[in-house]
Amino acid sequence: MGRLPSSDYVWRMRLGVIDVGSNTVHLLVVDAHPGAQPLPATKHKIDLRLSEQVTDDGLIGKEGSDRLATFVQECLEVAEHQGVENLSGFVTSAIREAPNGHEVLLEVKERTGVVLDVLSGADEARLTFLAARRWFGWSAGTLLVADIGGGSLELAMGMDEDPDVAVSLPLGAGRVTRDLLPGDPPSADAVREARRLVRASIAAELRPLAKAGAPDHAVGTSKTMRSLARICGAAPSSEGMYASRVLPRALLTEKLPEIAAMTAAERADLPGVSASRAHQLLAGAIVAEATMDLLGLDELEICPWALREGIILRHLDRLS
Repeated sequence: MGRLPSSDYVWRMRLGVIDVGSNTVHLLVVDAHPGAQPLPATKHKIDLRLSEQVTDDGLIGKEGSDRLATFVQECLEVAEHQGVENLSGFVTSAIREAPNGHEVLLEVKERTGVVLDVLSGADEARLTFLAARRWFGWSAGTLLVADIGGGSLELAMGMDEDPDVAVSLPLGAGRVTRDLLPGDPPSADAVREARRLVRASIAAELRPLAKAGAPDHAVGTSKTMRSLARICGAAPSSEGMYASRVLPRALLTEKLPEIAAMTAAERADLPGVSASRAHQLLAGAIVAEATMDLLGLDELEICPWALREGIILRHLDRLS
């Protein structure tokens, strides 16, 4: 017969999260227990770029669906090998908005047994905000968080762990590249029109953020934000996650024409820019610069935690 744990028992667990983003599919495994920072144990990812593999009708193609199911199966094997006790998964805008998204998720379930939850855009914003709040703490005051993914831009603001405002816009770096920036490099006219449409889309959603007042601290998350900060002089990843990094608006505005004139291959030579993301860098820069300008932000401090960590933190809250 088993016995209950003593009153001084502290549970510890190895958790895994499969994040099916619009650019990458990413397994993050962490060691966690109450009151402690989740410590990364291992990562496994693939650059699937679902946001760029949709048909004119917005459907996820057969190749993308097959590769997703195959990779989720790989994640299961990695998780088992790493001793993961609790594995969960979620999908964001690329599958959420696809007319055949349900069929894609059903195929993954039938082939792997894994049920991937669909996050709304607002939930993405809230969970990313939670991660940033835990990272910077209460001393950050009223926090504004901007996250540029492959399919969407999330903005959230508030003074608690749950933001007062959480919005999601279809302005991810992959989507803007696919829909508004053809060519390598795109023409000056295409860049100008993309900039106009991005700014109009953000401006239309500013009222809830403006009513919330001025933030005490503005934060940027995501690989796109980190890459932009790096080409603007931020510390390289080799200096570790605790190094302070910022993305200054004035310098980004200054570098935008230079980025726009580069080919994807030339952008891949920039510091902190991977070959797989180089073609999306211009779109990310346009969205980031417009967000900062329209919100009156001089800079964004880069947060190493984002949506995946927010999912894990929320899960830990529920377990404890």
